[in-house]
Amino acid sequence: MDRTYRVVDMHTAGEPVRIVVGGYPELRGATILEKRRDALDNHAPVRRLLMLEPRGHAEMYGVIPVAPSAPGADLAVLFCHHEGYSTMCGHATIAMGRFAVDRGLVPGEAPVTRCGLECPCGVVEVAVAIGPDGRPGDGSFDSVPAFVMARDLELEVGGLGRVRFDISNGGGVYAILPASRIGLSLAGAPIAPLLDAARRITEAIRAAIEIRHPTEPDLGFLYGTILVDDVPPGGGGTSANLCVFGDGQIARSPTGSGVTARLALENARGRIAPGKRGRIA
Repeated sequence: MDRTYRVVDMHTAGEPVRIVVGGYPELRGATILEKRRDALDNHAPVRRLLMLEPRGHAEMYGVIPVAPSAPGADLAVLFCHHEGYSTMCGHATIAMGRFAVDRGLVPGEAPVTRCGLECPCGVVEVAVAIGPDGRPGDGSFDSVPAFVMARDLELEVGGLGRVRFDISNGGGVYAILPASRIGLSLAGAPIAPLLDAARRITEAIRAAIEIRHPTEPDLGFLYGTILVDDVPPGGGGTSANLCVFGDGQIARSPTGSGVTARLALENARGRIAPGKRGRIA
């Protein structure tokens, strides 16, 4: 039977967000991870229709609102992209906060409206600034706890040789390493070799290393690889990173879950202290 889908397209720092507001099949499950499993197992054609050409494109990213089930959650969402379903997404979380205020899903209260957003990784607190004129402005979020899962691992990667990397969790699991370690520069290299290197590293890790989440097996998988520059994020300048996730999708924003994972790693390495501010682009 034909089905009509309704969506609202937004972006956060240039990264697209497609929020599905109508037509998505009702998902089975009492918890958000059960709903995510149902989406993974039974609704891949819908995800591809909404994310890929001709209605989407290779870098499209989606939000599927669902009923919240966790304590403290006002709203709940699943995240999807060209290859599957994420467990956390910072840019989509910010977009969803603004969408919720714009659509009256949560009451707008000046100077800041806060709500609990249940994601597959847990409940995050979203904040949207409300101006004197009552209009919503910038968004932010406090994420789930971030933590380092492994440091200084080494693996033979085809075309790159032996590569050393760390694995950190910011709601999603990432391999993180400086681009200079594999002979590349975020400032000077074309995007193609950076993308190719990140994909090779992700594929090698997925094939060789079992990722185990401490509490939820469904969260235990490598989401992507983040290549970073050599600038410490708490050193007063702007540090850059390039996140390649899924099956080679490039994040156009700094990647909220990836930045969170990276900050946990930088703290573990003594490069940024709790309470310090850093800038990552």
